[in-house]
Amino acid sequence: MSGRTAPAAVRWTAYVGVAVLFAIACGFLANWQFARNTERSTQLSLIENNYDAEPAALDDLVPVAGDLPVDSEWHPVSLVGTYLVDDTVLVRNRPHGGTAAFEVLVPFQTQDGRILLIDRGWIPPAEDSDPSAVPVPPAGTVEVIARLRPGESLPRSGRTDAPAGQVPTIHLPLIADALGGDSAFITSAYGILVTESPAASSQPNALESPSEDPGPHLSYAIQWILFAVMGFLFIGYVIRTEIRHRREEAEDSPRPQRTGRRLDRDMAEEDEILDRLPQ
Repeated sequence: MSGRTAPAAVRWTAYVGVAVLFAIACGFLANWQFARNTERSTQLSLIENNYDAEPAALDDLVPVAGDLPVDSEWHPVSLVGTYLVDDTVLVRNRPHGGTAAFEVLVPFQTQDGRILLIDRGWIPPAEDSDPSAVPVPPAGTVEVIARLRPGESLPRSGRTDAPAGQVPTIHLPLIADALGGDSAFITSAYGILVTESPAASSQPNALESPSEDPGPHLSYAIQWILFAVMGFLFIGYVIRTEIRHRREEAEDSPRPQRTGRRLDRDMAEEDEILDRLPQ
């Protein structure tokens, strides 16, 4: 192997190594997007099956202890009891109406004593400055239908402080502690209001239905696979271009001429001519 060929081979090996590493990274990213697409498809299937299902009893879907079963999410439950209006809290910074709105959370105590937090909807931020502007739920015994949702995580910042009567997120253990830590308070799920009877004279704005958009995860996964293939094609193009340029340079270079024998022959002819000259 010539001295000029060896560096090229090393360089081309490095190119291929970079392409392999790039393909591995693309493979991980594609697999991540495939997993997210599967997760989103499962969510959409769950919403389709449960969202408009017939309301069930609370005890049939929400266990006394443990987390809310995944197949119970979005399923309606039928409740009879009373709103604990004095324990109303507002969850802040919710994206509704093009602004950072508040959602109105009111504990609902069923006739058997269990307490389920009900999200009655959202109000604009300006209404928070006037407590009387927060719509009050109906008094006395109320029949409620609500869709079950699992509680949310604490804020990523770890900060849980908020003004009195407000919470940063629907983290059910945090809300339960803020309301006195009643053991009857359900911390595995809360409900999104569907209907209540009798109806209140004024109500918060209803929450939007969940999106049915599957998201771009599948297309992103395919794109990452194409990027991996394009990486190898690009490296192949670079190597072929370099080889072509080297061949063109070799063809354009002038070939060395052999002048040794010609030079000796010319010298011999000159000596012969000199010998013929008169002395």
